[in-house]
Amino acid sequence: MRRFVKLAVCAVRLYSGGRPPVPLGGRILTDPDDIFQHNMWDHVQWTEEEREKAQQKAEENSKEKIPVEEQSKYDREAHKYWDRFYEMHQSKFFRNRNWLFTEFPELLPPDAAGTCTGSLGTGSGPCGSRTLTSETDTFPGQHAAFRILEVGCGVGNSVFPIISTIRGSEAFLYCCDFSSRAVELIQEHPDYEPAVCHAFVRDICDPAPPFPFPPESLDIILVVFVLSAIHPARAQGVLKSLAGQLKHGGIMLFRDYGRYDLSQLRFKKGQCLSENFYTRQDGTCVYFFTKDEVHQLFSNAGLEELQNLEDRRLQVNRGKKVVMHRVWMQSKYRKPYLSPASV
Repeated sequence: MRRFVKLAVCAVRLYSGGRPPVPLGGRILTDPDDIFQHNMWDHVQWTEEEREKAQQKAEENSKEKIPVEEQSKYDREAHKYWDRFYEMHQSKFFRNRNWLFTEFPELLPPDAAGTCTGSLGTGSGPCGSRTLTSETDTFPGQHAAFRILEVGCGVGNSVFPIISTIRGSEAFLYCCDFSSRAVELIQEHPDYEPAVCHAFVRDICDPAPPFPFPPESLDIILVVFVLSAIHPARAQGVLKSLAGQLKHGGIMLFRDYGRYDLSQLRFKKGQCLSENFYTRQDGTCVYFFTKDEVHQLFSNAGLEELQNLEDRRLQVNRGKKVVMHRVWMQSKYRKPYLSPASV
């Protein structure tokens, strides 16, 4: 626990001007001869030849699409594919995201650091205006002054680092997934604490069921590697629904796959559902975003940009002497503050 708190506090102390001092890492490859000295290099610039080659690979593997009459099952039965995935892999497939507080220091409760800095402001929003709901409301986390929701939480690779950090603070974490098996695994975990976290099953593509908290009561929503698993036609509706759960001044934190990432280029012909949207062998799906697409989605949901970055890295297999281009999107969008006239 102390290690996570120390990491988070250090992240906030270094954080100013709306972003970490070196967002997305600071290991820069300046000498090509050093390429095999590390497993990963940050802020990698592609040559025009590399970009054209990646585009060509994506075009080739998307020429042969899954027949339209078969495509609907991947959307309709998505929960079955993910239940099967988590039943098979349990909590062993993904690593805990201990980098969260470095890139997303907004997750840190104000009382844990003793100060509010960066994009959260100093006199308003989730840090400066910690509005509590009515005492007559009864719901998990009702007494918390700082509320976080993670959607598409899986088996808790973000949940448990966050719990370790917010334990003993005035914060509360909600987490949901539409895989009932994933939520069961979180609730069975020895570090799961109902006093700090509420895990529940929820299909965020369905706006009808109510959340276990009032609208506009969240300070932070974490959307990490989940929007890509949703059919692109549903993404805008999902973000609009989630934006309605944020307080004014609340922030949505996003990280997901970027266009021409290595994992997109590795798909074979016959796995493409639509442009840049594929199904894996296990039936789960993935979409690959561009920076402009991310901005349009979040802006159309009524949020304002704080950060929208394309994270290009060079992943190195030093044993096999192989280099691989990775591309992720990382963004932060805020729900606008209420104007003084409307307060």
